[in-house]
Amino acid sequence: MENLIQLVNKIQRACTALGDHGEESALPTLWDALPSIAVVGGQSSGKSSVLESIVGKDFLPRGSGIVTRRPLVLQLHKIDEGREYGEFMHLPRKKFTDFAAVRQEIADETDRETGRARGISSVPIHLSIYSPHVVNLTLVDLPGLTKVAVEGQPDSIVQDIENMVRAFIEKPNCIILAISPANQDLATSDAIKISREVDPKGERTFGVLTKIDLMDKGTDAVDILEGKAYKLNYPWIGVVNRSQADINKNVDMIAARRRENEYFASTPEYRHLTSRMGSVHLGKVLSKHLETVIKSRIPGLQSLISKTIIDLESELNRIGKPIAADTGGKLYLVMEICRNFDQIFKDHLDGIKPGGEKIYQVFDNQFPAALKRLQFDKHLSLDTVRKLITEADGYQPHLIAPEKGYRRLIESCLVSIRGPAEAAVDTVHGILKDLIQKSMNETVELKQYPTLRVELGSAAVESLERMREESKKATLLLVDMESGYLTVEFFRKLPQDPEKGGNPTHSLFDRYNDAYLRRIATTVLSYVNMVCGGLRHTIPKSVVYCQVREAKRSLLDHFFAEMGKKEGKQLASLLNEDPAIMQRRTNLSKRLELYRSAQSDIEAVAWDK
Repeated sequence: MENLIQLVNKIQRACTALGDHGEESALPTLWDALPSIAVVGGQSSGKSSVLESIVGKDFLPRGSGIVTRRPLVLQLHKIDEGREYGEFMHLPRKKFTDFAAVRQEIADETDRETGRARGISSVPIHLSIYSPHVVNLTLVDLPGLTKVAVEGQPDSIVQDIENMVRAFIEKPNCIILAISPANQDLATSDAIKISREVDPKGERTFGVLTKIDLMDKGTDAVDILEGKAYKLNYPWIGVVNRSQADINKNVDMIAARRRENEYFASTPEYRHLTSRMGSVHLGKVLSKHLETVIKSRIPGLQSLISKTIIDLESELNRIGKPIAADTGGKLYLVMEICRNFDQIFKDHLDGIKPGGEKIYQVFDNQFPAALKRLQFDKHLSLDTVRKLITEADGYQPHLIAPEKGYRRLIESCLVSIRGPAEAAVDTVHGILKDLIQKSMNETVELKQYPTLRVELGSAAVESLERMREESKKATLLLVDMESGYLTVEFFRKLPQDPEKGGNPTHSLFDRYNDAYLRRIATTVLSYVNMVCGGLRHTIPKSVVYCQVREAKRSLLDHFFAEMGKKEGKQLASLLNEDPAIMQRRTNLSKRLELYRSAQSDIEAVAWDK
């Protein structure tokens, strides 16, 4: 069972090394899931003396005002024999056998984090003490609660300390060691007050009563120690610490413990409670309780660790692997990311992902609607027909049919189709650009490398521009071909009876009357509608062939060719990753290592009895 406390000690040290010490964090925190004992008390409550009595050594800074300004994670390790020593996590492999030096290092390390302005910090100091005279136990010594800021400290420090203490002890896995002096009214105890706020039923609180020997003559603390004055789930424990005179005289801690036992055994009011009083008993009770709590939490801890490992691995996969060092590895990474983008782009066009259907809507709705809006019948008004026919005849009127007039009328109508044709090309181009942007957003790796994203996006758009120009040429060529060569068969099939204007014996005057011109307009409109019907099918084919198909086939060909020519430094500049992502990957990797190590360690000792 002792291995369980050592396991928690190990995980707590690793958490602190990663900056995970129970504060708000975007990363999962293991610290909050670990059972711990937090020591809470007001200034001058005897909190430091209780800790030193449990350890059996003078090692905590002393003085006026707020002395403890950072949490101290005190990890006690019982050894069979040998000299007592302390070790700080921030000074690995350095053993402190002089506990006065331990006291000075706690003060110095506090100043390194908080400065000499006497501020506070929630970043803990880790101190491990190895001794034959301790029990395996971990305690978190928190700054003493106070009501007044001392000189040189901000007025907010009173509330800041209370907030820090509350943040530690409100967590359900925290066991509260509430230190209260017996020579003050328990109703005014800072420790009891804040403990009651976060643990109103007293299910996680151990009460420790100090300074029993300093109570006014004729008074005692029996009602409190027997749980009558203030009841907790666990029995109150009374301790008698060394007096300030004893501390000044460097009274041995072993002698102080012996004197403590003698006090309870020789005082009539407390004689019946002697077996469960004193700092030695307190240490044993806390050690046993901590072991029990740790063992009960192991199944939940294992579940949390397994889930978090999955979450961390998923997040690491999402943000991608670190960049390769060699040129070949960088080139491969660039090409792989670009291929992923290209495949997502194709998926949109092929209907695997949404977006490609908008191109069909252009051909099925927008382009035909644009052709209808041309309104050729209005263009072929009698005045327009008369004007073009007359101009085409020149000085000599046509003899049989106004062929030149027909051509001019047809050409004047067909040239207007160029507008909708170009608009179809541009609209499809816009859709393809949107799909490129959408595909880049969906390519997770591109979020990791913003420079590569910009370069890739520019190269893809440049390719689309080239394809648009080729598509316009091909599409407008289809329109121009219809103007350049008319379908003769259409006109041969026209009726030639006099009623239809085909009789050559009519006078020149008759050939320019309204009925005659109206029949010409009708014929031209029929022909233009026939051509539009054909172009409605051929223009989409041209656009798809020149833009959509080509984009699927060779969108990044030019970009790939340019990448192959780049040197290592140029590729590295493309893979200039966002520093925030690099830092997050490092943090996640370390956190994952911590959780995997914790998982292995817990499995090794979880059921060790």
